[in-house]
Amino acid sequence: MAQEYDNHHIIRSVAAGSIASELSLVPGDELLRINGKKIADIFDYHYLVNDEFLTLLVRKASGEEWELEIEKEYEEDLGITFEESLMDKYRSCRNKCIFCFIDQMPPGMRETLYFKDDDARLSFLQGNYITLTNMSDADVERICFYKLSPINISIHTMDRELRCKMLNNRFAGEALDKLVKFYEAGITMNAQIVLCKGINDGAQLDYSIGQLAGFLPFMESVSVVPVGKTKYREGLFPLESFGKEDAAAVLTQLFSWQEKLLKEHGTRFVHASDEWFLTAGIPIPNADYYEGYGQLENGVGMVRLLMDEVAQALNNLPGGNEKKELSLATGVLIAPVLRRLVEDIRKKYPNITVHVYPVVNHFFGEEITVAGLVTGTDLTAQLKGKPLGDYLLIPSAMLRGQECDFLDDYTVSQVETTLQTRVHIVKSDGMSFVHAIV
Repeated sequence: MAQEYDNHHIIRSVAAGSIASELSLVPGDELLRINGKKIADIFDYHYLVNDEFLTLLVRKASGEEWELEIEKEYEEDLGITFEESLMDKYRSCRNKCIFCFIDQMPPGMRETLYFKDDDARLSFLQGNYITLTNMSDADVERICFYKLSPINISIHTMDRELRCKMLNNRFAGEALDKLVKFYEAGITMNAQIVLCKGINDGAQLDYSIGQLAGFLPFMESVSVVPVGKTKYREGLFPLESFGKEDAAAVLTQLFSWQEKLLKEHGTRFVHASDEWFLTAGIPIPNADYYEGYGQLENGVGMVRLLMDEVAQALNNLPGGNEKKELSLATGVLIAPVLRRLVEDIRKKYPNITVHVYPVVNHFFGEEITVAGLVTGTDLTAQLKGKPLGDYLLIPSAMLRGQECDFLDDYTVSQVETTLQTRVHIVKSDGMSFVHAIV
């Protein structure tokens, strides 16, 4: 009788020409052990398969168990993907953060949109930010042992008592002790602070930045982003939005820290997301200000990078007199920037007309101004009857992953049918933006 094991990992696909393919492994097979060791998750797997000599124990669909001996190059991949990408279940968040965006979602949307992840493994694999509250001592030891870097951490405040209140978790303060362990192990870290007016800003922000700077150089950067508020906050913690003067004050505070830290450590360290500049009406800094765009996924430097990429793309194009008309839908916040970029394009292509339409977010609330949260419902309602030209451009950020649908499950084909125009999806880089227009 076949022996039972605690962890079975079902193979989803096998790459053609790979080691796994040569061994006749197929989808549906179960990987049981590597070199006699159980596999907890994807990190164990990658660590164990690095060796040059491997023994795999695999259970076939028939129930037969195969023991396969492999000799390969060090770190050569086997060519296997698994049904569970983590080779384990995703860990959900145990906190009840006062600013959590998922708690502000309207009812009736698809179930996956309400899942709160707080899984350290996604921090390494996908760049997700985690709070450390869902991490055991064993998890910390594994991260330090495997030297997994970088780890992205949602800090919000270094005041332990305040962090417990903001996360609604009595262990949130002591979870910060893990920063010391990562620092001592030389683990690269990045931090995020979601700034809430009157709560963790002002003197609290100064304290947090000062404390986090103590973890340099392994704490590589800190991003400060404004809290996002939807209209679905009934019964939730009262939060205020940052206005133009508030945003300018935050930037002044961060500029002061950047000047100090640049002199002392050779890095600005703490970075403001683009929303602060756009809200305050302060010009976007030059590229060198962003020190390699390490916090790009947190919205730090995305506008500057887009502007520079558009300029570079235009420098490589000859210009022309082709005549056409098209339209572009985007969020309210970035619309003025895109209008200026369109004018730069029209200097070389004067006969191209582009209608830039900022879409007001009625679905989530008008305080939500980013393009990535524009829904198909709002898009079609506000653009219907307006001149759209030959086609409509929408940023890929409006759509979820590889799926061609919006957060409200409205599809691109529905938009095309409703507006009676073709829709072109544009990637976030400047070259794609220019080429989509010209």
